[in-house]
Amino acid sequence: MLDRLQAQSPDALLALIKLYAADPRPDKVDLGVGVYRTGQGDTPVFAAIKAAERKLVDEQDSKAYLGPEGDMGFVEALMPYIFGAEDPSMGGRVQGMQTPGGTGAVRLAVALARAAGIRRVFMGTPSWPNHAQILADLPLDMVAFDHDNDDGTANVDAVLAAIANAQEGDAILLHGCCHNPTGIDYTPEQWDAIAAALATSKALPIIDVAYQGLGHGMEEDAYGLRKVLASVPEALIAYSCDKNFGLYRDRVGAFYVMAKEPGQLDAIMSNAASLARANWSMPPDHGGAAVRLILTDPALTTMWLDELDTMRARMRQVRDRLAAAGTAGAVDMTPLGIQNGLFSMLPLSKEQIATLRSEHAIYMAGSGRINVAGLTSGNIDKFIDAVAAVSA
Repeated sequence: MLDRLQAQSPDALLALIKLYAADPRPDKVDLGVGVYRTGQGDTPVFAAIKAAERKLVDEQDSKAYLGPEGDMGFVEALMPYIFGAEDPSMGGRVQGMQTPGGTGAVRLAVALARAAGIRRVFMGTPSWPNHAQILADLPLDMVAFDHDNDDGTANVDAVLAAIANAQEGDAILLHGCCHNPTGIDYTPEQWDAIAAALATSKALPIIDVAYQGLGHGMEEDAYGLRKVLASVPEALIAYSCDKNFGLYRDRVGAFYVMAKEPGQLDAIMSNAASLARANWSMPPDHGGAAVRLILTDPALTTMWLDELDTMRARMRQVRDRLAAAGTAGAVDMTPLGIQNGLFSMLPLSKEQIATLRSEHAIYMAGSGRINVAGLTSGNIDKFIDAVAAVSA
């Protein structure tokens, strides 16, 4: 039976990691992997996480199962940061559970939407590649619309048209902030228009929040999500702590439901728990427990937020430097200055990207996506000059 299986194409990003690792050139630059890096090129463990882990070692007295819902203290501690401190439960209409990373949260959100009768999902493209893979695997039909314009701004007309065309049984998948892969976010005014359109639409919003705090701040990056939730009767939210707590390999995420009425949550969450049980049974606990300890200890919370501020400021400095370069060959770098988060996309061909790799030791995704955190004061001028050389 197993000999019937056809070989699948290797993941392009994983292949890029191997190529980078095998390159002996000392000045090589990795702009592919989606992790934060310091100005020295490191991806350190947060000091706040280290402190929380020490507390776990000293205080945790069991590794027994927690159940498919995971660490509910972690889930509840996150809610004020996501939904707002005044009423994080939105009048008792919001409930959540822990998931294996943001990927698990997206998977669970889409699976629950399917179980509830959703058959089509509208999604702006380009998007995180795994979004489309999850939709295809379940399977659900994807209806694509253009996320961005040629000038590096968000195509709000396209998302509004998608919302207007949505019917009963449709959902719309939106990035909450720091769009992956483009870095192009909706402005507050555009979020206002999106929320107003969703208020009269039959579409179910599914909002993926994977980078809160890496754009303009924890509160600022939650604006779009909160505006939508204030305008619609129900929604599904996928959340990741992998980036804003630096817990990439620990896979720390959460899934939330906002229901029409508080009394509906028990039935909804019982379905979510059943789906989770069939997929991963129980989520990993260690990273979620560390986040819970941080968010319930004021000193650790302050330490974490300070570290997040430092990350955000460094990425903003990189973006400002790229924008200040203006045009590098045929590539206009100025839009990168108003984009957010780890990623942006450059209008380079696959051949130009291959030349960057072979002649300049610069590694980036074949789509043109770069991780701006891979740029430092020591390599950013080399990068700008190389882009100019291959695109002239």
